[in-house]
Amino acid sequence: MSVILKVEHLAKSFGGVKAVSDVSFEVRAGELKALIGPNGAGKSTCFNMLMGQLKPSSGRVSLDGQDITGHSPRDVWRRGVGRTFQITGTYQSMTVAENVQMALISHHRKIYAFLPRAHLMYRDEALALLALVGMEDQANRACAILAYGDLKRLELAIALAHEPRLLLMDEPTAGMAPRERIALMQLTADIVAERGISVLFTEHDMDVVFAHSHHIMVLNRGELIADGTAAQVRANARVQEVYLGGGTLFAQEGAHA
Repeated sequence: MSVILKVEHLAKSFGGVKAVSDVSFEVRAGELKALIGPNGAGKSTCFNMLMGQLKPSSGRVSLDGQDITGHSPRDVWRRGVGRTFQITGTYQSMTVAENVQMALISHHRKIYAFLPRAHLMYRDEALALLALVGMEDQANRACAILAYGDLKRLELAIALAHEPRLLLMDEPTAGMAPRERIALMQLTADIVAERGISVLFTEHDMDVVFAHSHHIMVLNRGELIADGTAAQVRANARVQEVYLGGGTLFAQEGAHA
């Protein structure tokens, strides 16, 4: 599989504090890769550098072989990187379909022409994306009355409206019930398999991580201490030491879920 994202010696310091230190990894086409670690490990800082919200102190980020280090979030987005957030952000006064239509309008660069007829633009495409995430029957509902799990699925449809090659998902199942978590990540895995999208996600629920990830990376105090399959990460002595001190990885992480 070809490399979509390549991170080389990425680092970020805030004053004398090293939030991320010499992190290198790759994400390949069609890969579902998890980035885990204790609270304060540097996961969000790493994500924010990849998406352009933070400028690295040093290192390089490449997308499809093109250097995007320090580019603006909009430029990174335009190049095919989408993102979902731990806290959902939708237009509460709009319907489910209208939220996706707004994303499509932006993707097609029609944002300045949309006002008079926004509710008519890209309606069929929006419904197709909602069908993909299992929400077509809620297309005309207001976002303000959606259940939290449905908001998460809507956010995924909005992210897919841009046709990303790489999707960054920041704790996608946060705040969801266990059954909803499993369903959302199975949906994501199905989309990865069907469309060949690459996904890098952070997550505290280890059942989700180990059930759906092709590969898992572990950060601790800003350093990447493991990068491998689920079996390799389970058996990694340093991961066990960091998380456990002799306990189990799953019990430690589950306490944060």
